[in-house]
Order: sequence, then structure tokens, then C-alpha cells
Amino acid sequence: MKTRITELLNIRLPIIQGGLAYLAYAELAAAVSEAGGLGQISTASFHDREELREEIRKAKSMTSRPFGVNFPIGHTPRPIAEMLETALEEGVRVFSFTGGYPEPYIRMLEGTGAVKLVLVATVRQAQKAESLGADAVMAVGQEGGGHIGRDDTGTMVLIPRVVESVSIPVVAAGGITDARGLMAALALGAEGIEMGTRFIATKECNRAHPKYVEAILKGTETDTVVVKRSIGIPARAVRTPFIQRILDAEAAGGGYEAIKDLISGERNRRFIHEGDETEGYGWAGQGIGLIRELLTVRELFDRMEREAAEIAAKWAPWASLGRAGEGGKRP
Repeated sequence: MKTRITELLNIRLPIIQGGLAYLAYAELAAAVSEAGGLGQISTASFHDREELREEIRKAKSMTSRPFGVNFPIGHTPRPIAEMLETALEEGVRVFSFTGGYPEPYIRMLEGTGAVKLVLVATVRQAQKAESLGADAVMAVGQEGGGHIGRDDTGTMVLIPRVVESVSIPVVAAGGITDARGLMAALALGAEGIEMGTRFIATKECNRAHPKYVEAILKGTETDTVVVKRSIGIPARAVRTPFIQRILDAEAAGGGYEAIKDLISGERNRRFIHEGDETEGYGWAGQGIGLIRELLTVRELFDRMEREAAEIAAKWAPWASLGRAGEGGKRP
């Protein structure tokens, strides 16, 4: 399954694991890379460069395959520039940037040979990322978990719009959980996919509390909700009792100050690490309606490869359509 993304990242399958703050550690990243995709470690999980260095070295001890480091670059107290330097020192060559303006960090990577991926939610953002020097963009539709775009553009429309608007490879994200999503993304012109929520329900995502995983496995496509829309940074989460508190606080007005405690990283960890659904929250996309089993990453990839081949076989008769005017037969 060769695409510009597999060649750019030196991976066998065009599947990238999302950043997954507080969940994307060495075990998950290494498992994804070993299975043929690109695993990632999230800097959101660490306080300083030495903690990140230790985790990168741990991942390197678990896989010889490429893996990346994800940098959420919005409002964060973490020393992003120092962490980026550390990742370079440790031999990381794939960097993804989400949730903020990536130019300063792209500039830091110039001349290093590193691959630069930027998460976008609009055509304008994709074009800007390309102009700044991104090697590929990851376009996320509004179905996705965690932070999404303000325009509520779905994956089905966003992906071909971005593909036709930039020349660099496009990775599709948002609501993709299986081979059907992978093949649909390729049909839309993407050259790979990024999955986040699906990897939470894998055995190697061992920091996720069983209650969080259960919410994903038992949830339907209607069991997520968008919060933080009132402060201009919408994000999709699992519907829980605590989430309603956030929505009520937003409805009451007051802006960021009124909800900042409710949307903190500590509140996030209260649910995803401790399972407290009355005092914390967890991100998830609408794709939870398609996730029903807790699998190993290898089992997930094996299934996706098998089902992708089955889909491709079903598509085979349609290849004759392009030749119909030259004597070919319609299916």
C-alpha cells in the first residue's frame, strides 16, 4: 500500500497514530510502528525535556521502526523548543504540530532532514502550512475527537477540498476507525489516515482507564458532544455527567474564566486515568459508534489490511468504467 506518505515516513501502511495527550507513551507508539504504521509520543504527557528524552529512549528500545513526536503548541506551559531540540538529539525525525501556529518550530527543523506534519481543519490552514514548509498536512473533519475546526466541516468534504488546494500529501482524520475509513480516505484523494480514538481501545494504550475504554466500546455515534465552542476552540468528548457541567457553564456565559477549571488537563486525567466520570472528561470522536472490540494494535492492523483487500476486490470491476468508451464493459 504505497503512497507518498508511506515513502515520506518510511512506513509500510499509511496509518498514523494521533497525538493522544496523556495516553501516547512509548508502549503505544512502538506497537503502532512495529505493526507497520507511524506511532507517536505526545509531549503533552511530560513536564520537561528530560522526561521526554527518557520516553523516547524507551520507545527506541521497543522498536527499530520510525516513530514521531507530537507537539500540541497551543497555550501550554511546556518548553516546546527545548523538547523539540531533545527529540532531535535523540534521533527522532518525524514531528507533528497540532493546536497552534507552527512556524517557529518548522523553522527550527530547517536543514535537519526532519519530516514536518501539521494538523489542519480548513483549506486556508492547509495552504498556510504548506507555505511554511510542512511536508504533509493532516486534515481533521468535525467528526474527530479532541480539538476540531470551528467551521464544522465534515471529513467527506474537507479531505477532497484540501487535496485539491495543496500539492503536499494529505492525511485524512476525523471519524476514521477501520479499513472502510482508510479506503474511503484514499478514494477522496488522501494518501494516509490518522486515527486517534481507535487507538485508545487497544491493549497497548495501557494508561487509559477501563471506564474510558468502556465508554468508547459501548458508545454510539450520538454519544459524543462538542465543548469549548463558546471560547472558540471546539473539541469533541465522550458524553459523561461531567461534560454536562461544562456545557451548562458555557451556556451561562462568562467565557474562559468560567470554565477554565472544568477543562483543565487535570480534569482530563481524572477521567482517562482514574475513571472518574463525575469529575473529569475524555476526548473521543463520533467513530466510537464503529469501535466494538478491545484489540492489540497488531490485531487491528491485520484486520484492516484484510478488510482493505476485500474492499479493493469489490472495487475491481469498476476499473473497466474508464475503458467503457474504448470497448470496455461496464460492471
